[in-house]
Amino acid sequence: MTIAKDYASLPVEIRARWATHSQALLNSHRLLSGEELLERSHDPQDEAERLFLAPFVVVSHGVEADPILNYGNKLALELWELDVATLLATPSRLTAEPALRAAREHALAETQMRGFVTGYEGIRVSATGRRFRILDTTIWNVTGLSGEALGQAAKFARWAGLNDKA
Repeated sequence: MTIAKDYASLPVEIRARWATHSQALLNSHRLLSGEELLERSHDPQDEAERLFLAPFVVVSHGVEADPILNYGNKLALELWELDVATLLATPSRLTAEPALRAAREHALAETQMRGFVTGYEGIRVSATGRRFRILDTTIWNVTGLSGEALGQAAKFARWAGLNDKA
């Protein structure tokens, strides 16, 4: 498993897909929270690369019945110990421990109703079973240019490792 070290090392088709998705992430966050995730350059490729390399975690999932992760920036890939191909095949519920998934689902349902929530905290688990607590997390609904639902995303800059494995 190789985790992408920079944006240019991502496969071309992923960079193309994520350039478009990054715009949805950035636009939806601004629309719902009134704040930018990062300074906008109005160059989708530049913004996608800067979001991928941002000093905070951004991760999102789609609208499937059992939502699949569809984006993770470099810090997300490192934290969850996933390569891009594995991330894009992972149901987002698997990022949380089984016993704590109900709390995660409650936060996602609240986000669905309100558009975004801030201050969320929860325990997550990496692909290797390493546990960590995410802190001061913002979750928001992601929509496309026509307002169609694309999924939900989360952003956080703080996390704390936990000693035991899941």
